[in-house]
Amino acid sequence: MILQPEPLRPAPLRPSGPTILLTLDAVGGVWRYTLDLAAGLRGQGVRCAFLGFGPEPGAEARAEAEALGPLDWSDCPPDWLASGPHALDRVPEAIAEAARRHRVDLIQLGAPSQAAALKVPVPVVSVVHSCLPTWFAAVRGGHPPSDLAWHLGLNAHGMANSDCVIAPSQALARLIARAYGAGPRVEVVPNASRAPERQTADERFVLAVGRWWDEGKNGAVLDAVAPLLDWPLVMVGATEGPNGAVLPITRAQRRGPLSHRLTQDLVGRAGIFVAPSVYEPFGLAVVEAARAAVPLVLADIPTFRELWEGAALFFPPRDAEELASVLHGLQSDPAERRRLGRAAQARAARYAPKPQLQAMLGLYARLLTGDHAQPLLATGAR
Repeated sequence: MILQPEPLRPAPLRPSGPTILLTLDAVGGVWRYTLDLAAGLRGQGVRCAFLGFGPEPGAEARAEAEALGPLDWSDCPPDWLASGPHALDRVPEAIAEAARRHRVDLIQLGAPSQAAALKVPVPVVSVVHSCLPTWFAAVRGGHPPSDLAWHLGLNAHGMANSDCVIAPSQALARLIARAYGAGPRVEVVPNASRAPERQTADERFVLAVGRWWDEGKNGAVLDAVAPLLDWPLVMVGATEGPNGAVLPITRAQRRGPLSHRLTQDLVGRAGIFVAPSVYEPFGLAVVEAARAAVPLVLADIPTFRELWEGAALFFPPRDAEELASVLHGLQSDPAERRRLGRAAQARAARYAPKPQLQAMLGLYARLLTGDHAQPLLATGAR
């Protein structure tokens, strides 16, 4: 069942302010989502601690996290990098131990699989940023292959063992319902961006930002369309993934992975922002571009239609010629770029920090006033 959050009337959490443990990884948008949420929570008196999995962040990213709360790092992988379910056996103990050490009142997990065998005496929130079963449904049109089928059961158990399951869009919530059946009760809280609201310099280049090694980001169509354009097409993001996936880029301008600060500098200069994903649970990079009033050209997929209908142009995601036609039209029409940029910026107000923060505080308050809520002093059965 897909639910919208209740009306935003967040009750006071606790007079002294609760402590929340947030799990994350440093590879993609989960990192930015978690840190931006933690920054907002800190302004409301909520203390945050972090537990990371997978490849460790660089010094600049680590410093950003540690300015918001203590950051622990586990040598366990995130589920999408695990060789099998047994590679995740130590994840529940790592979470429980971090929760004990930081004496947390609530745990928010960056993946529902992390809740599957978790036994703690505090509420657990699982955020489905993405998962392999929904990825395969959107990208390959089917189920995961047999060697990855364990994700389905582990995620289902994790959602059943969570007090609240959150998705960032109705589109992802529908994919979850189709992949996992009627069991998960999913609440939709859109993600948010703390990127500054500003006016793009409207320079003559097209910008795209993503993890291009991920087939779901559909970077190949950008490399195909680049030589058909009058403007350079600049692709920011990694082309080699920690899972061994590689996307060769030979015709677009490849900038590779940049810091968030340098990426934001490019966003604030771009004339057009394009997102070609065939699987996108939300799309934080799109929001960041919209907040800079950059006109948006987006793949015609359910998520982008849900979030940006009327404030962007759309194209069939695997059609390079149609994408080239849309981009040519915008390149030659500065008035239309300004109109679309204003429309995108107005729409992005829905995905500003305040609405997300109010919704999350309301959810936390609801969970923390339950009978099982108590400061975490020792591991106990849930």
